[in-house]
Formats: sequence, structure tokens, C-alpha cells
Amino acid sequence: MSDPLSLFQNAFYIGNNFNAILYGVELVLYFMTIRIMLSRKRKHVPTDKYFLLFSTVLLLLNTVFVATEAVFGQEMWIVNANYPGGMDAYLGDFASVWYQTFGTAASIVLNLCSDGLLIYRCYVVWNDLRIIAGPVIIYLASFSLGIAQLYESGRPHANYFAGLAQKLGIGYTSCIISLEIILTALICSRIYFVGRRYGHAMGEEVGRAYTSAAAIIVESMLLSTLTGIAYLISFARNSDIDIFFLSIYVMMTCIAPQLVVLRVVAGRAWTREKSTMIQSKLEFTDASRTQFGGSSAANEKSDGLTASGSVSSSEHIPIGDV
Repeated sequence: MSDPLSLFQNAFYIGNNFNAILYGVELVLYFMTIRIMLSRKRKHVPTDKYFLLFSTVLLLLNTVFVATEAVFGQEMWIVNANYPGGMDAYLGDFASVWYQTFGTAASIVLNLCSDGLLIYRCYVVWNDLRIIAGPVIIYLASFSLGIAQLYESGRPHANYFAGLAQKLGIGYTSCIISLEIILTALICSRIYFVGRRYGHAMGEEVGRAYTSAAAIIVESMLLSTLTGIAYLISFARNSDIDIFFLSIYVMMTCIAPQLVVLRVVAGRAWTREKSTMIQSKLEFTDASRTQFGGSSAANEKSDGLTASGSVSSSEHIPIGDV
């Protein structure tokens, strides 16, 4: 293997191995979701069909990405091992081959589907359309940049990691990661503070179900956001290991939403009904405490006046009557 891209080639190889491992994790999560949906003991809801379709689309897109990366690696390292100029020359000549462009398109659509679900979950947790107005605008901008990057990287002899395609990729990735950071922060903060208030009002055991580390990590798709930040830093710095972080990030954009879907169908996730119920209970509890506090204050004031009146009466009792 030649020196200029040896680190990139190794990162590509290791990334493909991680793709295979994480793809197995995704399959397990997918079939766990299907098993819960098909359970006779579970009460079926209208959103089951949507989540079944969504999970299947995620799996298919992820399969396309994993398969195209594996095929390209096989063609570069095994089938065309004697290509003139070596593996680096093959990479430069065929980086934009049609199935690689197909895999890139699948990863972008997968990313957009994942972030679309993240926007929806943010709305569910906050139960307010005004909260997601800004994220929706960023989402549309990232969609446009993603299409532009896909077109540029798919041109003959173009490279996803070089030239204009890379610059568009940095813009697209920065936009999409910024969106994920904003949404993750909104969801985490909402779950933490509302969960704590709910715990104080209804009991720590009840509140822990909403503020546990697992609940916050899954609901906010934190795994996808963190791996995305790592990929963006390496990609913007033009590091040779950016292909490895890209592989991990794309896999997490499938696993993270699948975990959310699994949590939803299992009945442990936030829903609009739960958000409304919790908000109503908090408002009722706050109002009850205010009313109870006001009654206590009134009673204390009344007791003070009574005591004061008693003292005053005793002070005006004629001495001769004693």
C-alpha cells in the first residue's frame, strides 16, 4: 500500500468492519421492534404502521450504505489489487462510481429521515410548534446542501473527500450537525427539568423514569449527535481518518432513531398525551400548592388575630371583677 493514503485506506477498512458489527446491532433492534408490534398482549395503535414503515426504510437505506461500502472495498483491495498505480489510483479513478453515489444518496436520505424524526420528537416533548420553527428552517437548508453535495460528488472523477464536493460536504455536515445539537439540547433540557419537577410533585421513583440517563440519551438521539460532531471535526480538518467517523456516524443515524422507535412501541417513550398529562399534573400541583399555601397563611393570620384579640380582651377586664 502506498504511503500518501495508507491511513485513509486503513480507516476505510476498519470502518467497514465496524459497519458489519453495527449492522448486526441494527438488525437485532429492528426485529425486537417488530416482535413487540406483533405481540398479541400489546394494544395496537394507529402509529404502529408508520413506525413499521419508518423502521423498514431505515434498515433498507442502511443496508444500501453498508453493501456499497463493502463492495467498493472488495473491488479496490481484492478484485483490482493489481490496478495500475495501486489502490490509491483506483480510489481516485472510481470514487464516484455509480454504486458509491447510490450509497452516498442512501446515507443522505437516512440522515434526513433520522433528523426528521428528531424534529418530531422535539415537538412531542415540548408540545409546542413554535419550538421547532427554527430547526425546520435549518432542516430545509441542509436538505438543499445535501442534494448539491450528492450531485457534485457523483460527477465523473469527483471525490466525496476532495474539491468542491468536500466544501459542500462541510457545509451540509455543519448544517445537519448544528440542527442535531440544537434539537438534542432542547430535548435533553426539557426532559431533565420537567422530569425533575414531575419527580418532586409525584415522587422520585416516577420522575426517574423520565430523567434517567438512558431516557435522555435515547430520546435525544445523543449517540448520533456525538458521532456526528467527531465526523465533522475530522472532515473539516481533511483528516485521513474521516472515512472511519463517517461510517460510524451513518450507522448511528440508523441505530439512534431505531432505539427511539423501540422505546415508543414499548410504551416507555414520551408521547403528546404524556406531555399534556404531565403538564396538566404540574399545573394542578402548582395551583394546589399555591392554594394550600394561601390557606395556611390565612389560617396563620386568623390565628394571630384571635390570639391578639384574646390578649386585648384580657387586658380590658376590670380588676374588680377578678
